Amino acid sequence: MKRKITLKHIARELEVSISTVSKALKNSEEISKDTKEKVQAFAKLYNYKPNNIAISLKNKRTKNIGVIIPDIVHHFFTTVFRGIEKYANAKGYNVIVCVSDESFDKEVINMEMLANGSIDGFIMALSAETQAKNDYKHLQEVTEQGIPLVLFDRITDEIACDKVVINDKEAAYLAAKNLIDSGRKKIALITTDDYLNVSLKRAEGYLDALKDANIAFDESLVLKLPYGAIENITEQRVEHFFNANRIDAALCVNELFAIHCMGVAKKSGLRIPEDVSFIGFTDGILSKYSNPKLSAIAQHGQQMGELAAKMLIEKVESESEEETYKTEIIKATLISRGSTIN
Repeated sequence: MKRKITLKHIARELEVSISTVSKALKNSEEISKDTKEKVQAFAKLYNYKPNNIAISLKNKRTKNIGVIIPDIVHHFFTTVFRGIEKYANAKGYNVIVCVSDESFDKEVINMEMLANGSIDGFIMALSAETQAKNDYKHLQEVTEQGIPLVLFDRITDEIACDKVVINDKEAAYLAAKNLIDSGRKKIALITTDDYLNVSLKRAEGYLDALKDANIAFDESLVLKLPYGAIENITEQRVEHFFNANRIDAALCVNELFAIHCMGVAKKSGLRIPEDVSFIGFTDGILSKYSNPKLSAIAQHGQQMGELAAKMLIEKVESESEEETYKTEIIKATLISRGSTIN
């Protein structure tokens, strides 16, 4: 049984570029007769079937960019989209956004819908379910055809493409160290499942900060909450966690967790920051207007969006046949406010 063949496979076997293979299969006059015959014979031998998603993208330039984000609840993703749109519009591109709603199936459907001749490439953050399933075939099919793809924030090493992230581990270390330096000893980590790469990296930073401060890791101080709708988080569970462990600080992997836990702590009679301090990730609108205002790790979403758009458009417009990919890391910063003792 012959293996599934892509343009990349043919190009590698015949030692030519993906563009040459594509043109040869279309019988382009730009390609020599000898090369066309070799490419077409090889494709026929291996029963090459062009990917419909890739063909629609490669054959047209629409000046449209497809963006797929996991949700619109988290302020971070809206700021990333704002950055993408700002840069893309300045370069004459339009942006079409879809929301996967943390669903693998929706992510695949959105990708297929957008790729039906509508866009020139993708910018996306992986859904929680995609990372949990560890299934990236829909991305692999596109990238193997040479279609531009940029992943941001939620990424995977399984896919060769351009990526843009923040220094999650370093940022969490910075936040935890800030809490330690203010005299806190029982520091909780409010997180979610480790299949989310950002949560895993932030947990690593938290653990490193404890280790460097000679504070023993206590597994009972880690609270894993369901990622997604905040209404799925019960106040009773959070309240029990705070009361049972007598924590004096909490590092939360996102803004919604931080604000929710602050509310429960206050309801339980704890004073913020006198009894318990909080630091969250994102630094969105909730952080700026909560009571007290939340100290937060600024992820610089707009900057990330602009950089992701720049990387994608450069790939779309590039004439280079060389396949190179890079990962850009944006340095996060800690914004101190009323939820911590400064």
